[in-house]
This record gives sequence, structure tokens and C-alpha cells, in this order.
Amino acid sequence: MKFHTEYLWFNTEKKREYINITDEVEAALGKSGINEGMILVSAMHITAGVYINDAEYGLIEDIDQWLENLAPFRSDYKHHLTGETNGDAHLKSMLVHHEVIIPVTDGKLDFGPWQQVYYAEFDGQRRKKLIIKVMGE
Repeated sequence: MKFHTEYLWFNTEKKREYINITDEVEAALGKSGINEGMILVSAMHITAGVYINDAEYGLIEDIDQWLENLAPFRSDYKHHLTGETNGDAHLKSMLVHHEVIIPVTDGKLDFGPWQQVYYAEFDGQRRKKLIIKVMGE
């Protein structure tokens, strides 16, 4: 079995952003030389996430609004007693999750129709890291 690892770095302009990273994941797969296996894509911060869905602008806005409704920014989170102000970002990350696994078949991401990989930032405007780990033969 072969392994290939790459890191992506983000420093978003906004507190919340959704960035399509499908091209970067495909590029890592191409560099790996792996034909059959899987790719782990994982945000390495507790206020960010990774998900797979459609690359449609209206849906991205719907996802953002849904997350804000479920975990709105508020000043009264217990987490804020530590001096932080990002309690909602931690909760949003838990809803989206921090990683996905993508199957690789015949040297390609084995996606269903319209599927794309997204990095979701919930407490941006600072440098954060993501890992792409390709594993297979």
C-alpha cells in the first residue's frame, strides 16, 4: 500500500466561508499515483469542517443559514467564559464534521452526480490547516 500526504492552508477573509477544494483533492490524487483506495480529507482545527455536497451557490447559502439557525452566534456560551468568542463555531463544526473519506476507483474520485468537496470555515480570519491523505495501490 502507498500513501501520499498534502496539507492545504487557509486564511479566510470572513468568519464563515465555504471553499470548494475538489480540484486540490484531485491534484493530490494525481500526484499519489494511486489507482484504487481512498482519500481522507480532514480539517485540523476544531472550528472548521469538511463536507461533500453540490457546488450550487443557493445551496451553500442554505447550508450557512441552516447552521446559523442551529448554532447561532451568541454572547452567552459557557465557552466564552474562557475568553474565547467562538462557541458557535465549535458547534457548527460538530454539525458538519471535520472529515470525509472519498473512495478512489480507476485513479479517480468515485463521486456520485454533483458531489464536490468543501472546506467549511466557521471562525476564520486566521491561518488554519487541512490534511489530504491518499491511501491505496
